[in-house]
Amino acid sequence: MISFSTCWNNARHTDGEEMIDEITRLGFRYVELSHGMTVAKLPGLRKAYKAGKFLCSGVHNYFPSPVEVMIDAPDAYEYTSHRPWDRKRAMDMTMQTLDIAAEFQAAYLVLHMGSVPLDPGKYTKAITQMVDEGNYHDKKTIAAKIKFIQKREKLAPIYYARAIDALEKIAERAEQLGVMLAVESRSRYEDMPSEREMIHLQNHFEKNPWVGYWHDFGHVQLKHNLGLLDHQDWLKSVSPHIIGGHIHDVHWPARDHRVPFSGTLDYKALLTHFPVKCPIVWELSASQKTEQIVTALQVWHEMFPERGFTNE
Repeated sequence: MISFSTCWNNARHTDGEEMIDEITRLGFRYVELSHGMTVAKLPGLRKAYKAGKFLCSGVHNYFPSPVEVMIDAPDAYEYTSHRPWDRKRAMDMTMQTLDIAAEFQAAYLVLHMGSVPLDPGKYTKAITQMVDEGNYHDKKTIAAKIKFIQKREKLAPIYYARAIDALEKIAERAEQLGVMLAVESRSRYEDMPSEREMIHLQNHFEKNPWVGYWHDFGHVQLKHNLGLLDHQDWLKSVSPHIIGGHIHDVHWPARDHRVPFSGTLDYKALLTHFPVKCPIVWELSASQKTEQIVTALQVWHEMFPERGFTNE
């Protein structure tokens, strides 16, 4: 089943119903309600939902955005923060989001689990620049990656423990509401969890049917492009835990959230690891044009007729 994220047109609308109408005109039936949404759009969304204009595949934390955060910042509050107030705010906003997910009969809630406090400008961004300049195999680039991984591994345990503790509490409420928790793969190696940590996390919750893995095609491809993992191999490892994913393309090496089929991703190979009926959500940048999306959607239906709009 394919769905479409509101992150594409959220900033262009002040009314939730108008935002939904624009998405459904593209040809999508299912919508993922994404982060960055102001509470002012909720009445329009509820009106559109009650009128049967869309079905909600899932919700992306935090939804709506915290009222004190004036920009789209899904990581404004982290479960891993060293500030107790931030951790509490993250939990409170997540519980509120779960309630709204249940209201819209969402099947899942996508979660960011936090980060290790390392400066991305010094690490992920710096290595990306090296790769972009053609220094993929350069000794300096390789040394920088090794140093980065060692630094993160040394710092990570306390932040991983905080993420697990938060997820255990969230999972209790998720079970009560019947909403799956989809822990998302992230684009920066500073983020929590890393791939190694993701496997540990999934194993930790192996007896809990309400926790699973959410694969972001673009995020993982960015790490693939930096030589931090192999996209195919990673999917083989994590496939038993997959709930669904965000799909978007990547222009080398690090320009993501592009329209599918416009970049470097091999969807036919990657999608073999996904259950046919699981949600695949188009999560696109606001810069992507309507005409491009409509054309790509036609290609999608021709290439993947079994992965259409229905969940039946």
